Amino acid sequence: MLAERRQTEELMDDPALDAGTYLAVLGDLAKVNGFTFAYRPTLAFLERALGNRTHFRLLDVGFGDGDMLRRIATWAARRGLSADLVGVDLNTRSKAAAERAPHPPGAPISYLAGDYAEQAGGGFDCVISSLVAHHMSEPQLRAFVRFMEAESAAGWFINDLHRHTLSYLGWPVLARTMGWHPIVRADGHTSIARSYRPAEWRVLLDSEGLGAAQVQRWFPFRLCVERLR
Repeated sequence: MLAERRQTEELMDDPALDAGTYLAVLGDLAKVNGFTFAYRPTLAFLERALGNRTHFRLLDVGFGDGDMLRRIATWAARRGLSADLVGVDLNTRSKAAAERAPHPPGAPISYLAGDYAEQAGGGFDCVISSLVAHHMSEPQLRAFVRFMEAESAAGWFINDLHRHTLSYLGWPVLARTMGWHPIVRADGHTSIARSYRPAEWRVLLDSEGLGAAQVQRWFPFRLCVERLR
């Protein structure tokens, strides 16, 4: 049943979704990220990519409610790193949701609404995304990978889901047990079915001339793509 990527649209992508519901969905997605240790792969990438840098500029594409950027801000502050963190999201409601969330004191984060392509030439050390790749069609994802390759001085990182039978079968049970929003329950199931498998990522990357990029599995059922300079 998961031999090929599902193309079904997700409920949270519906532009008609009211702002209150969208805010609730983003809040529960942040809880999902925390519960499933979703921040670890991205922070581990930054540890490797930044090396001896004492300052870095980062772009997060599709930031949702900004939970990844807030976690990075805390991570950087604990290491004495100066950071300039920029998030961009097509959904204007994400900006409002992210700005409303509690932030670490002095968090160096800017939230922007718009297309990531508008950030070209922004002088970024790193470009990242989390739970965004599976929302894209293959042509869109190829364009995104090319953007990341062109716009990151230290490297780029895609943090996404693994289309795996166990996660697909187990997700409804976990989501119902945790009492997450019905849209999160439904979309999580769809997201798993829309995500990629390691061999599919490898074909895409190699065809784009990115043989140096690595495809990594992270517990539980995360599939990440890393490109270091």
